[in-house]
Amino acid sequence: MRERVAPAEIRARLWDAPVRIVHWALVLLIGFSWGAAEFDQMLLHRISGYVILGLLVFRILWGFWGSRTALFASFVKGPGRTLAYLKTLPNRSPTDVPGHNPLGAWSVLAILGVLAFQVTTGLFAVDIDAFEAGPLSDRVSFETGRQIAELHEASFTVLQVLVVLHVAAVLFYLVWKRSNLIGPMVTGRRRFAADPGLTFAPWWRVLATAVVAAAFAWFVSKGLRL
Repeated sequence: MRERVAPAEIRARLWDAPVRIVHWALVLLIGFSWGAAEFDQMLLHRISGYVILGLLVFRILWGFWGSRTALFASFVKGPGRTLAYLKTLPNRSPTDVPGHNPLGAWSVLAILGVLAFQVTTGLFAVDIDAFEAGPLSDRVSFETGRQIAELHEASFTVLQVLVVLHVAAVLFYLVWKRSNLIGPMVTGRRRFAADPGLTFAPWWRVLATAVVAAAFAWFVSKGLRL
């Protein structure tokens, strides 16, 4: 027997492939980078860091000229709108927002910001024996490189807290708001009361952005030297 769907409900495209690929790639690489550092596999740690750098550059650029739901201008709201949204959280009704809600938007920016700080400090960091160092560590003194390395480690703790809060928020929406946020980030589609009329960037723009991001990450990995 076929499942009956309310006539007013429509399953529309929400997230494009670039956003979903970057999201899940960062999930995997953050864990991989942590594991590589814990097991003293610093070559793998550095390579993973360069890939994360490329993904971050891609996501930032995509936030300015990507698909509508990827644009920072479309989901980042001011304090007033964010506070108004916070007041709706006790309501169990699912939020019919096409994309990130105002609170989730600030969570995204926080995670991207801390990740950018993590990668940047890693580029200048030096270990205690000066045996392992980032590709830009020769731009700073040994003492400064060691201080940056400590910031690199400390910021990972901040990142861990943000990730835990992010997972908790996803579970809150799943259990309390009865809204599955994971499914759309896998399939790219979600049910809406009406067609949200979202627009998506062409593939040539995806490829062009990927080339720029990859070239930038490669250039940085070479110590900004050709």
